[in-house]
Amino acid sequence: MVCLTIQWFPGHMAKARREISEKLNVIDVVIELLDARLPLSSQNPMIQDIIKEKPKIVLLNKADIADQSVTNRWVSYFAAQDITAIPVNSQTGDGLQRVPKEAMKTVEQKAQKLLDKGFNPRAVRAIIIGIPNVGKSTLINKLANKTIAKTSDKPGVTKKQQWIKVGTEMELLDTPGILWPKFEDEAIGYRLAISGAIKEEVFDFETAGYYLAQFLSENYKDLVKDRYNLKEVPEAPMEVLEEIGRKRGCLRSGGIVDTSLAGEILLRDYRSQKLGHISLEFPPNPQ
Repeated sequence: MVCLTIQWFPGHMAKARREISEKLNVIDVVIELLDARLPLSSQNPMIQDIIKEKPKIVLLNKADIADQSVTNRWVSYFAAQDITAIPVNSQTGDGLQRVPKEAMKTVEQKAQKLLDKGFNPRAVRAIIIGIPNVGKSTLINKLANKTIAKTSDKPGVTKKQQWIKVGTEMELLDTPGILWPKFEDEAIGYRLAISGAIKEEVFDFETAGYYLAQFLSENYKDLVKDRYNLKEVPEAPMEVLEEIGRKRGCLRSGGIVDTSLAGEILLRDYRSQKLGHISLEFPPNPQ
């Protein structure tokens, strides 16, 4: 088994964590943006400690490229914890029409009290929280119906907080993506690297490709066979990379397969949806 150790916690992320804590007293609801392909691995374990008892809505972004049947199971998983989870596509806006309505539900009692006192309720104040490259800025621009937040396919672009109006119903506080100082489970590091949440400079493609090959051979074997025209998918992950490398001409002198290049090809194919709709993790089985 190849080991992967990834730690990436830039200084602006630590600053963002402090600033979120400081802003919570003016926040009505927390909108946590997760990657629909890996909801738990893309959920910062520090966030719940930071937001404490604030109401929370979960958005499962990139639902269009995840395995829909698995995403449905994740919606049920969060519902069992009394958390509303909405599959969304921040690129097209699918699912986003529910967000202001669900946010307003969380402050209905507070709004009614203001009305009873003769005051008009203000716009719902929500904070957007999520890890790097999960699609926060794209989602905010789509909700606001204009380009406000800076977007990029590289993680770690948003460096500061900013308030953004969404019609008259809601105000959003954008925040930088925050990872956590240490991944206790190395599988989380693998999934985040594969999904694009971590800069490519801090991991190698062979290692990440090895993990992805193992996962796909166990859960999406037919998609691998179809993509690379394989008669059978080997059980051993390194053999999967070698088969892919041979099919794609990743050969060094002497006919040795360049498994690093094969791993990169596998990751690129996964990220560009050339393999199909794939989720990288499944909901835990109920105890």
